[in-house]
Amino acid sequence: MSKISKEVLIGFVPVLLAFLIFMGVNVIPFVLVGVILFSLLYVTRMRDNLGVSSSDRKGKSRTPSYLTFDDIGGQDRAKNELKEALDFLIRHEEIRKFGIRPLKGILLTGPPGTGKTLMAKAAAHYTNSIFVSASGSEFVEMYVGVGASRVRDLFKEARSRAAKEGKDSAIIFIDEIDVIGGKREGGQHREYDQTLNQLLTEMDGIHTSETPRILIVAATNRKEMLDSALLRPGRFDRHIQVDLPDKKGRMHILQIHAKNKPVSTEASMERVAGETFGFSGAQLESVMNEAAIYAMRDDNPEIAQKHFSLAIDKVMMGEKTDRESTMEERKRVALHELGHAIAAETVKPGSVSMVSLSPRGQALGYVRHNPQQDQYLYTRTELEQQIMIALGGAVAEEMFYGGRSTGSRNDFEQALHLVRTMMDSGLTGLGIIDRQMVTQEELMKENAAILDALHRATRDMLETFRYVFEQSLDILIREEVLTGDTFRALLVEAKSGKTPA
Repeated sequence: MSKISKEVLIGFVPVLLAFLIFMGVNVIPFVLVGVILFSLLYVTRMRDNLGVSSSDRKGKSRTPSYLTFDDIGGQDRAKNELKEALDFLIRHEEIRKFGIRPLKGILLTGPPGTGKTLMAKAAAHYTNSIFVSASGSEFVEMYVGVGASRVRDLFKEARSRAAKEGKDSAIIFIDEIDVIGGKREGGQHREYDQTLNQLLTEMDGIHTSETPRILIVAATNRKEMLDSALLRPGRFDRHIQVDLPDKKGRMHILQIHAKNKPVSTEASMERVAGETFGFSGAQLESVMNEAAIYAMRDDNPEIAQKHFSLAIDKVMMGEKTDRESTMEERKRVALHELGHAIAAETVKPGSVSMVSLSPRGQALGYVRHNPQQDQYLYTRTELEQQIMIALGGAVAEEMFYGGRSTGSRNDFEQALHLVRTMMDSGLTGLGIIDRQMVTQEELMKENAAILDALHRATRDMLETFRYVFEQSLDILIREEVLTGDTFRALLVEAKSGKTPA
């Protein structure tokens, strides 16, 4: 309805009602009918507006022809497994000879930022398929039935676009599927359940011999929350784990993101890959981006190694803050970080790269470690060493101040997590246990015994390096940074007995 028509209608209705009243006609029924019609029209308009319009969907559903599997760093195992599943869309005549049932659904699981969405987009290019995408949150509305209707529209759009563009296959990608695919609770009916039921119905209605062939690709980082009906064979047949990249994968990711950046020839991508153990692909991209920002701040034409070091610190702990601490607080923080550094260098020689007193994020200071080999299995000794490093800061405060501070909170959380890992792995005096079969008292007793013994061992170890604390404290307070080489030189002096009387 045009703007002029609305204005004419708004002006005509009151005049008509006034005329009818003047003629003695009862206008109340007409008013009630008008209100009801207006309410129905308004609700219909609202539901249409809440739906995903075709123009909005068009941009999201366009096949991303620019993205291939080669553009995704690392994840070689996951990419190969996904390619094998996608071959069912391409080599359909060959698989028919072997009587293989093509897959209907592929579930990508893994931590955030590992490239699940990128792999789904690359899958559309690999198979030359129509690509239709949606997020789980788009199906959740306050109106009953909206989510289910959107699922129907999603499948209908995939088929119609494939027919229109002459494609033999279509890929429907649903991100954050745990939003609508969560476990159904008995006796409680939710709007999410209707949406999930509709998705299950649509997947059961997929006939793999028909054209266009439909493949569902979904992504989640909370697989344990999904309903079992969604995970059974015949629906999501393949579950592909997309893990955090190893060192080789991190190197590949860094090299991809370094293509359009002026990286100095003296900068070592291998060292950056070693220092970013546990980083996801998204975090590695952020490291490259932040390093370029630091280089631009310094008016440096190339990204140097120091810029990568600063970028890693920022991604891990946040940007430097302008907190102004008292001298006494700075000394306590310096001694705390030196406790971590001395413990680390003692149990793992050559592991400390730098001790810093610069506040970053919520941390008032930190210890940077040298690159280590990727490690996924740990012995009891190695876990105990990590606990001693975590306790080093609090023990150093006790040595010089007679007590601890709130700065040890995160350290204690890390130590308790490591103790739980030891218990669950059967590396404690309790032996091989199930937490549900052991009393809380027994767990707390074993936890206290482990931490008390390691606390005493850490105290005895750090007491032999009081000279290093005193010498390093002066440098750290004055320059705010203590390099690993200077720190190790002081340790060598202390071990050789060359300390002043």
